[in-house]
Amino acid sequence: MSVSREQIGTAAFRFGYIVIFSLLLLPLVIVIATSFSSSGNLQFPPQGFSFQWYSAFFTDIAWLRAFDNSIIVGVGTTILATIMGLTAAFGVETHRGRASNLLTPIVILPLLVPPVILGVTLLVYFSRLGIRSSYFAVILAHSLWATPLVFFVMQSVLQRFDWQLHDAGMDLGANPIRVFIYVVLPNVKSGVFVAALLGFIVSLQEFVMALFLSNYQTQTIPVLAWSSLRQSLTPTVSVVSTFLILISFVGLVSAMIAINIEFIAKRL
Repeated sequence: MSVSREQIGTAAFRFGYIVIFSLLLLPLVIVIATSFSSSGNLQFPPQGFSFQWYSAFFTDIAWLRAFDNSIIVGVGTTILATIMGLTAAFGVETHRGRASNLLTPIVILPLLVPPVILGVTLLVYFSRLGIRSSYFAVILAHSLWATPLVFFVMQSVLQRFDWQLHDAGMDLGANPIRVFIYVVLPNVKSGVFVAALLGFIVSLQEFVMALFLSNYQTQTIPVLAWSSLRQSLTPTVSVVSTFLILISFVGLVSAMIAINIEFIAKRL
């Protein structure tokens, strides 16, 4: 029985897909497994099974404070980045011209600058303004990275929006703000939700700029994890990483559900 080239190509593609997926999944499995270790050292395979490091996390004031800081910064970044990214994407789609052509590269510019350079620059600038090590400083820094990603998502969503609805609202005498709030937003709300989730996840896991701009009172989970790793390799870091993985996974599932619900609603 001969095997066709198409079958060989399909089998090779599936094999490569499985290999790549396994390589991406393996570090996550190792991190989660080591979080349940009964040993005092971070090692794989874990020695025994225990929840002691989860208990240590929930009884450690420093970790709980860092977790609260991450949530505060993440929510602030989500709000600011979603507003700026959505506004920029809406402006690009509604005002075609030289100004809108310049807006896109300006928005994505922070992604092209190394985070170390951004961190040092913002450290100097915020120190002069007297807001260094504040929540506001970290939120602004994270928004520089989150806004371009929100912009890309919303630009893709708005390109599929029926702009005749927008024009109809304008023709009926509604001002641009009312048209945006009552016509555009209800039709792209799932896209806004996905973009906001993306902004939150980016902020939750950002490390470099938070390292430069936070102190003991405002440091986030990644910063404290790095500081902890410099002192000792304990499974507590794996516990923290497991929580970050879980939050990212829940965000991904929520985004997929939101997209599918909108797709089904449009089909009905």
